[in-house]
Amino acid sequence: MERTDFDKGWSLLEEMAPGQPDALARTFADIAPDVANYVIAFGYGEVLSRPGLDIRSRQVATLAALAALGTAPEQLGFHIGASLNVGVSAREMVEVFYLVAVFAGFPACLNALSVARGVFDSRGVKLEPVESYATEGNRRERGLAALESTSKGAGRKVIESLQDIAQDFGGFIVDFSYGDVIARQVLTSKNKEIAMIAAAAARGTMRPQLKVHISAGLSVGLERSELVEILIQMAVYAGFPSALNGLFVAKEVFGERDSQTQSTKNNA
Repeated sequence: MERTDFDKGWSLLEEMAPGQPDALARTFADIAPDVANYVIAFGYGEVLSRPGLDIRSRQVATLAALAALGTAPEQLGFHIGASLNVGVSAREMVEVFYLVAVFAGFPACLNALSVARGVFDSRGVKLEPVESYATEGNRRERGLAALESTSKGAGRKVIESLQDIAQDFGGFIVDFSYGDVIARQVLTSKNKEIAMIAAAAARGTMRPQLKVHISAGLSVGLERSELVEILIQMAVYAGFPSALNGLFVAKEVFGERDSQTQSTKNNA
């Protein structure tokens, strides 16, 4: 490990969670002293310190990935606290966990919310009850509009593609996933896609859905470099295979976009 990476990682982790670098080093000194060095120098010094994505957006991705995995409640709790420290609001975090329900199921969402409640209570953070953020208009109309804004023409195709096997399920995707959850108006469109890309990439079993949301990320204004950073970051939280698989999907999406652009130019 380069000393500069360790120092850079130490500084970033200290900024996000004062005292945590020392605590991490002490916790594993008796059994695996090198693991703290790896976490600090590689995780924070080489990956999270990269300039292609701001730390607030990185925390949205981390929260979504850890919640979707459902196997790291202690680390999720730590990152909920760190996210508060870098400016992600408690309400925004709750919205991330709503999205996780779509990608990893209700148990993952409920478990993440339970962890969040514990952190919020310990920090004295109070969330006032709110009405649903997606109450305007018809669910189907909201869902189709949300789909149309990121994936042109996809809404009707989703419903039609399932007519011969599960007629109602296409409606569930449009009405619930998009109309009730993704249409909610707390997170920005970019942050929604960051969370959904991270959740899908971390799970590692959602290649078609990851492809859809990488393309949607481009549609809502995320740069290719930002999308690549989200996927690189998954090496830290979901492992290198998940990151590699996500990067290969991104490469495919970028290639298709470039081909479409070139075809449009040729036909102009």
